[in-house]
Amino acid sequence: MLRTTLVAGAVAASLLAPTATARAQSGWDAIPVLTDSRGRALTLRGWNVEDKTNRGEAALSAITEKHFRDMRAKGFNFARLLVFWDDLEPRPGHYSQDYLRKIERILDWARKHDVHVLIDAHQDVFGPAFGHRGVPEWATRTDGLPFTPRPDDWFSEYFEPAVQRAFTHLYEDPDLRAAQARMWRVLAERFRDHPAVLGYDLINEPMGELREGEDLPTAARRIEREQLTPMYNRLADAVRSADRDGWVFVEPTPIVGEGVPTGLGRIDDPKVVYAPHFYNTAMEAGADYDPAAGWIESYEQAVTLYPKQYKVPVLVGEWGPLNNSLPNMNRFYRDAMASLGRYGSGWAGYVWCYGGGYCAVDGTGTFRTNKELTAEPYAEAVAGTVRSASYDSAAGVYRLEYDSAGRRGARVTELSLPPGAWQVAARGRAVVVRPSPGRALVLAAPDARVTVTVTAART
Repeated sequence: MLRTTLVAGAVAASLLAPTATARAQSGWDAIPVLTDSRGRALTLRGWNVEDKTNRGEAALSAITEKHFRDMRAKGFNFARLLVFWDDLEPRPGHYSQDYLRKIERILDWARKHDVHVLIDAHQDVFGPAFGHRGVPEWATRTDGLPFTPRPDDWFSEYFEPAVQRAFTHLYEDPDLRAAQARMWRVLAERFRDHPAVLGYDLINEPMGELREGEDLPTAARRIEREQLTPMYNRLADAVRSADRDGWVFVEPTPIVGEGVPTGLGRIDDPKVVYAPHFYNTAMEAGADYDPAAGWIESYEQAVTLYPKQYKVPVLVGEWGPLNNSLPNMNRFYRDAMASLGRYGSGWAGYVWCYGGGYCAVDGTGTFRTNKELTAEPYAEAVAGTVRSASYDSAAGVYRLEYDSAGRRGARVTELSLPPGAWQVAARGRAVVVRPSPGRALVLAAPDARVTVTVTAART
């Protein structure tokens, strides 16, 4: 985070044929979309799922089936699951089978509730050597440089000399490079065939060491270009040695949240997703959203440059302010949802938990103030080429226009509907099937122009 089936029988065979899909939404035609194994254009909306507190035998115990059941019930189809290298490999070369089984149990819950999962190798302030989670202590090298904990401003700990040097060693020491790649091979080999797994987020919010005289944007672009790009290529190769099909997600440094374009170079892999985070320094420090400041517009402009240049999809891996009840936060969520829908294949809010702070819902499972605005109708999977998709929150109307696939392509488009009464209609040689209150399926003839309208029922 930037802190500073009718269908299962009659249609299943047609779903197996792939179809090429490209983004055709206005404004960002150059950005491809994520696709599933059937070639359908995916939209992923959901939340991060985490347990940063428990370790060892208790690791991941705070994550339960309820998380996935509740998310799906509110219309979300995606979870970014935080896993920690320090729990996976507590000693060099010793991989915890118990930890892998716990991850698998979570993935089984996600599959049961039809939620896609991104496995995220998470780090905060590098790892446990500095009082956080992530890279194991045995893989932390500081050259004896100092570290001063700053519990009231933990993000500033990234700029402590010992932490910065630890990142340099991770990127440059051959044995640590090899260890990180082996860790990813273990994860990819274990979970490559799990139907819930969409892909792998190679490292959360990577940072690095500033050189004398560099400002933060300059340093970030250099770190991304010279250290993160080769690291991502190494780790993508490690994943591909075990899993040929999963998507590989790569993140820039968190400075992108301030509207700074990334310095990342090309990742030589056919299934790369650019996965920035969407945080604003002032809002993270407690300030209200200022619509006049142009932050969202500046972020959107910067964050779309890389996926347009390298022709990769983009998915925002984390977003959402700490204080969601300030006066302008209703406006923020509306503006943010509109922006995210313009260029991305989806997002994961931070974080699905039951309480206060960043939690999406309270202890009763009710959305916390303004976070209900994240629950909109959307097309989870489109069997064809999307021409436009938008939601008018004031009118309660979602519209999707797409060109259905050819005769060899997939036939079924899937819609997700949040809780409430929704009417779904389709025009253009297509019919609508409602298998459950929260889902709608559109079955279209080949090569048809289809328009789908989802309307909130007025009481």
